[in-house]
Formats: sequence, structure tokens, C-alpha cells
Amino acid sequence: MAPTKAPLYACLAAIAARQPQAPAVVADAVCLSRADLLSLIDATAAQWQAEGLGAGHFIGWLGHNSPEMLAALLACAKLGAVFVPLNWRLAPPELAAIARHAGLSALKVTPELAGLAQQVLALAPLAECQAGAEAAQPGDVMLVYTSGTTGEPKGALHTQAGLLANIRAALAVQPITEVSRVLSVLPLFHVGGLCIQTLPALAAGAVVKLHARFDPAAWLHDVATWRPDTSLLVPAVMKAVIEHAGWATADLTSLSFINSGSQVVPLAWINAFHARGVPVAQVYGSTETGPVSVALPPGHAISHAGRVGWPAPGVQLQLRSAAGQVVDEADAGTVGEIHLQADNLMRAYHRAPNHPSFTGGWLATGDLACRHADGSLEVVGRSKDLIISGGENIHPVEIENLAATWPGVAECAVVGLPDERWGEVPVLVLVAQPGIVLDLEALRAHFDGRLARFKHPRRWVVVEALPKTALGKVQKSALLVALHAHSSEQ
Repeated sequence: MAPTKAPLYACLAAIAARQPQAPAVVADAVCLSRADLLSLIDATAAQWQAEGLGAGHFIGWLGHNSPEMLAALLACAKLGAVFVPLNWRLAPPELAAIARHAGLSALKVTPELAGLAQQVLALAPLAECQAGAEAAQPGDVMLVYTSGTTGEPKGALHTQAGLLANIRAALAVQPITEVSRVLSVLPLFHVGGLCIQTLPALAAGAVVKLHARFDPAAWLHDVATWRPDTSLLVPAVMKAVIEHAGWATADLTSLSFINSGSQVVPLAWINAFHARGVPVAQVYGSTETGPVSVALPPGHAISHAGRVGWPAPGVQLQLRSAAGQVVDEADAGTVGEIHLQADNLMRAYHRAPNHPSFTGGWLATGDLACRHADGSLEVVGRSKDLIISGGENIHPVEIENLAATWPGVAECAVVGLPDERWGEVPVLVLVAQPGIVLDLEALRAHFDGRLARFKHPRRWVVVEALPKTALGKVQKSALLVALHAHSSEQ
């Protein structure tokens, strides 16, 4: 039998055929069965086909999490079109730039964001976008834009085969089965929210409950009442849950584990969940990688807290030195940049097929990590964030993890600023909890004996908030600009 041209759609259709009346998606007190979800997918595809949309077209989507958004992706898979989920937290000019870069043929929007869509289309009319479109290749199904922590966002083109490979990897490292209940609250416009648990759960036949937008009170309520087995929370969301007034008494007993990722997860937040009996598994990856590349399974979550785990099945991983040499796997503790090769990686960067970070099937992630003796990986930061002070390497995460444990610190970030004597010095930027005045002298003393002297921050800055992406990642490039401006004003 010849392979289907729409394997991602076929995967969900096969699940619906097995038990059509089994629940698939719950949202806003409405429960869609597998058959209902498939009907929604088919109706969406038929409507778009009637509008002249089909193979090779890039279809933008602007909306909060909903069954309709999931149906839009699967409708694109059925039609051979490319789904382009847009980050509704971006400003209209930013979204317009993405619409032009993607070459959108259509922009679909849910009612609550109709006003934002009008602003985007005023800046980037679809005729203008389509005029500069670059054709998709057969098999392309999703174009996702990076969060842009280090510069301009880039578009990662994913194929149906790649998304299916990611589903297989996700289900291999998480105990999600047909009887699982998955609470999905992260935005589906990112591969994390869509592809770590939500899409794999649907492919496994599990039931997914969607929150349109994350709210810590709603998450705690549904954990206690809907009783999910698992949920995916990025660090910023973990922090919001832990700091909520209902955290201490919340019923978390249904959770066999939660998953996390998107950045280095502070140990303090991992330990807070572990203290409540909830293991914190991890997935390491990026927009370009599917994103299930390295995983810490729930069974190792407590014994390996702070690590990201081992390469997922089917993933080849190398650590490479700054000179490009592969770090020997037996060389525990040596830091290198993570390079990945796998079936769930993107096909290419949109409009940049020869991008230097993706050559020969290997993706240079820009993330630095070391191996432990058992082969597990620990991410220590971004290569661009590495601070070289007096010839010594300083990884910001070491300082950040220590500062985050200090009473009254809500969050923190470390960046390097130029220094005439040392080349660079670490600067610790702190955000205090509401109503707290941080005792910086006592915090400085806290570093004594816990971290090598050359790693101690040379400047300590307290700010009201840190610049962040939609998923709560600190934008260190923006933070550096702000610190440079602050220094020049002094």
C-alpha cells in the first residue's frame, strides 16, 4: 500500500475510527469526542478548500487555545497546506513582519482577537504577503517562528513526518496512554505547548483539556477537580502556580508527574513540586527540534533533579567544543555546545535553506551542556550567554540558581558587561517579591563559600521586571541594552 499523502491527518483519523465516541478534547465545558474532533477537522478543510486554499498555501492562525486551533493544524495536514500559528502576544508590527516573511495566503482568527488581526492586515495586506510567497514543499505542514531571545525570530518549517517522529519520541519518554488525562495550558502557537504533550496525547487516544490562556487559579482548580495525570508547565508558569495563595492546600494527588522545559528550570521550583510529591520531568529542545530531543523521564525526575536527561529515541546528540571538535562521551563534566540530528528536526529555516546553524542534517542549538558519568545531560546556559572573565568561563545559571534561593528574590538573571581589566564581568539583575526590600549585603555574603570568587557578580541591580518572551524566557539581549543605557546615564 502506498503511503498516505496526509499521514498526520491519517493518524488522528485512525484513532477516531477505533473508538469514535471516546472523549478527545475538553474546552469551555464542552467535550468533543474523537468523532466530533475529526468532523471539525473535515469541516474546516472543506471550508478552506471552498475558499481556494490548499496544497502549498501558508495559512496563518491567530487565536487562543481551542479545539478549532487543533482542527486547523489537522485540516492543513489533510489539504497539504502549511499551518502558521501566530503569537498573539506580539505587537501588530511584529506580527505583520512574520505574515510577510511567511507569505500568508490567509489569516484565520478567532473572535476574541479579530481587532488584532485587523491591525496586522492593515500593515501587511494578504495580497502583499502572497505576492512575495515562497512555495512550500510537499510534506511541509507547520511553520513556527522562534521566540527571538537572541535576535530576530526565524521560521522553522516542519513536515508531517517530522511531527509524527516527534509524537513517537514524546510517547516514548512520557507515560501517556489511551487512558491518560492531560491538562494543556501553554499556548499552542509554540511547539512546546502543542508538541510535547497535546498532540502526542491526542495521537495516543488520551483526552486533553485545553485552557484558552493560562491562569494559576484555574490550573489548581482543574488539577483538583478534573484530576489530570499530567500537565506541561514552563518555569514562569511553575513560579506562578507555586506563588498562588491556593498552592499550599491544593489537591495535587492526581498528578503522576508534570513536565517542564523551554529554559533551565530553577531547582527551587523543581523542589517545590517534589516536596508536594509531584515529580518534575523535563524535555529539552527548541522550535527547530520538534521539540522532544532530550528528556528526563518521570522515573528519574527526583534522582536527577536539575538535569534534562538523555537523548530521546531516534535522536543523535553531540557536544562540540568552540573549535568544533566532538567531546568524547566518556569525558564527563566537559562543557560543549549541543548539536542534534533527528527525524523530528525541522526541514529547514523558511527562506534560509543554507542557514549556518543547520548543515549536514545537524542543528547547532547554541546551548551549552555537560555529560554526567551516567550519560545524563545538564544544560548550563547559552553559548551567547557565556561570560569569559579574566580567562575563566562563567555560566550564568550557576549564579542564577544560587541567587534564586535567597528569601525575597522573585526572579533573577545574569548577563556579562564589558570590563577593561577582566574583559567581561557578571552582573546580577534581581526582581524582588512585592513589598520586599532586598538586603544586598547579606545576599553577597550568601555567595561566600558557595561559589568561586571569580564567579561572584561585580554589579548587583534591582529592577521591577525582566524583559521576557511569550513563554517567559528572559530576553538577555534586551536586558543588556537596558543595562548599557543605565550605565551610560550614570
